[in-house]
Amino acid sequence: MNLWARPLRGHDRAGSAWIMTSAHTIVFDLDGTLVDTAPDLITALNYVLDREGLPPVPMASARNMIGAGARKLIERGLEAEGRSVTPADMDRMTADFIAYYADHIAVESRPFEGLEAALDHFSEQGHRLAVCTNKLEWLSKRLLDQLDLSRRFAAICGADTFGVQKPDPTIFRETVARAGGAVKASIMVGDAGTDVGVARRAGVPVIGVSFGYTDVPIAELKPDRLIHHMRDLPAAASSLMSA
Repeated sequence: MNLWARPLRGHDRAGSAWIMTSAHTIVFDLDGTLVDTAPDLITALNYVLDREGLPPVPMASARNMIGAGARKLIERGLEAEGRSVTPADMDRMTADFIAYYADHIAVESRPFEGLEAALDHFSEQGHRLAVCTNKLEWLSKRLLDQLDLSRRFAAICGADTFGVQKPDPTIFRETVARAGGAVKASIMVGDAGTDVGVARRAGVPVIGVSFGYTDVPIAELKPDRLIHHMRDLPAAASSLMSA
């Protein structure tokens, strides 16, 4: 008999009983998916640009620069000003960025509206939760710690955790394994091409969120489901679990 064909019973952290027929691992991107980190990331970018004698990048135009890591964010900020630097200068600027950002990581960053209720729902249903991001692992944990979200995830894995980044499927598979789940019973949730790409390469469904950071509209990347608010995430995930 298939284990998941039988109802499983248990209790969540609050002591509430749950019954489920299929346990899944829900894997989240971080920046632009779980947390609106743009204000603090762009503040850190503009700190670095100011040290180089360059004008700040406006918040509105800078949001879509986010998502490929600190170094790429700085490169995009420099490109916006028509500036290029040597690899050594880029190393220095990246180190400056990370140092400043680490000290100001949750000044204005906040979970997207409806996130915590969605996480509560998944936990009550017995699903595992994990984070798979191209942010450095220690920065990811620092951010989630300060927002009191780390405790909700069975695994938090970043660009340096396994030596590969999204869309390489290895990072997804290893994140699911670290969370104690199975790839065949997992779903990716993200806001950008790297998230859709890692899901496709890992052979799992993906839910796109329209409120994140991407230079290509998420709808054009054709995720299996598309949501515009976190309150819609449980229903979208449920539809994929039963598909």
